[in-house]
Amino acid sequence: MLIYPDEYFRKIEEITIEYLQKNKIKALILDMDNTLINHKAEIPENILKWAKDLQGQGVKLIIVSNTNKKNKVEKISKLLNIKYIYFAKKPLKIGLLKARKILEEETNRIAVVGDQIFTDVIGGNRCKMFTILIDSIEEKDFWYTAWKRPIENRIKEKIRKRTEEKK
Repeated sequence: MLIYPDEYFRKIEEITIEYLQKNKIKALILDMDNTLINHKAEIPENILKWAKDLQGQGVKLIIVSNTNKKNKVEKISKLLNIKYIYFAKKPLKIGLLKARKILEEETNRIAVVGDQIFTDVIGGNRCKMFTILIDSIEEKDFWYTAWKRPIENRIKEKIRKRTEEKK
């Protein structure tokens, strides 16, 4: 089903090189708002370190964001020294498929990482990419995201229960 991710983690830093290697993932398409940055458009040090560590181990990264604020995405991409696509229109395929071409990886070797089911997970699943849902960095949401959160939270609760049952 399109709304369910392949994996769920509470924090992005739980995505380890060992996990990626086990699942044959060589590249990550990263959402930005509330995945990499907080509402002040700041990237927390722990996430910056995580991204740099993965890059140092050969994992390719790219930001694919729905925001239409190019300067905002450009600032974060420069901090991480990675490419970006803004105004991606997820869950439409266009931005994610463009990222695949930039990454030069097979679809089954790419994971889409984000905090939203209705954009990141559905978009990645539609493109037949591996999908990883994470919890938002902050509870606070932008107005255009807030209305979806109650629905997403019910789905996340089901996913959490399934994940805990597997362990």
